[in-house]
Amino acid sequence: MRQDVTFLSEGLNCAGWLYLPDNLEDDDRRPAIVMAHGFSAVKENYLANFAEKFEEAGFVVLVFDYRFFGDSEGEPRGHLIPAEQHKDYKNAITWISQRPEVDPERIGIWGSSYSGGHVLYLASFDKRIKAAVAQVPLVNGWQNAQRLMRPDIFEGFLGALAHDRAQRYTGEESAKVPVVAPEGEPSALPTPESYEWFTHAGETVAPNWRNEVSLESMEAFLEYDPAGSIHLVSPIPLLIVVAEKDTLTPTDMAIAAYERALEPKKLVILEGGKHFDAYTEPGLSQASTPAVEWFERHLMGRE
Repeated sequence: MRQDVTFLSEGLNCAGWLYLPDNLEDDDRRPAIVMAHGFSAVKENYLANFAEKFEEAGFVVLVFDYRFFGDSEGEPRGHLIPAEQHKDYKNAITWISQRPEVDPERIGIWGSSYSGGHVLYLASFDKRIKAAVAQVPLVNGWQNAQRLMRPDIFEGFLGALAHDRAQRYTGEESAKVPVVAPEGEPSALPTPESYEWFTHAGETVAPNWRNEVSLESMEAFLEYDPAGSIHLVSPIPLLIVVAEKDTLTPTDMAIAAYERALEPKKLVILEGGKHFDAYTEPGLSQASTPAVEWFERHLMGRE
């Protein structure tokens, strides 16, 4: 059963979907999973596919939109700062921990792409979390951006960020940049696969997604190093799911980050998979099955 909910985060309402298992009894206190999406995406961008898998396994699930995105409050729109999204995750954990259906000692978090990076960061420091799954995670923004851009384009990008900071210093709002664009045009995620996925989703399942983020958000992207503290995740059990042919958050970078994590941990490689393949079948089952099993093992005690 899914219901629309809101919770407060830093004085603003975050919109979410709360999933409650059909067999939930009045006195049940179930483990819960908190989920949010990646770079600029909203909950309608196929997150229900994963949430339903977790609900079917008996978990209470909260899927939410960050402030400044989707159905959540916050201006300016497209303000994508990792530290602010971390606060939203933490407030979501606090909110769901106080639900009568939830055992606050059995909370897991799931994230994908940019929010996969959030999972790595949050699990390093918030020990309310008892199990974590990071799917195709961003692990280092600066290095990732250098992989996506030619050196001359990267230098021009840094110049644009410096100009935008100067404009903000005088009180102007940060300029906007498209999240995705046709090949050869400037965008935050400059891969053909990104353009195809976001455009198709925006035209079908996620009409409330906006194709823009601020340049301030891109500056924050470069500075983001969520895997820098990955050695601190332990003893929280960490599952990292990577796509074998991921060029947006490169596979080798994610595997190198995994190697720096301490036990308990597990790596799953989606053979032949690209970055966005996990959100729909057949990739969905390949990615969600190990995630369900990980949460069952570490939040329910199932082997």
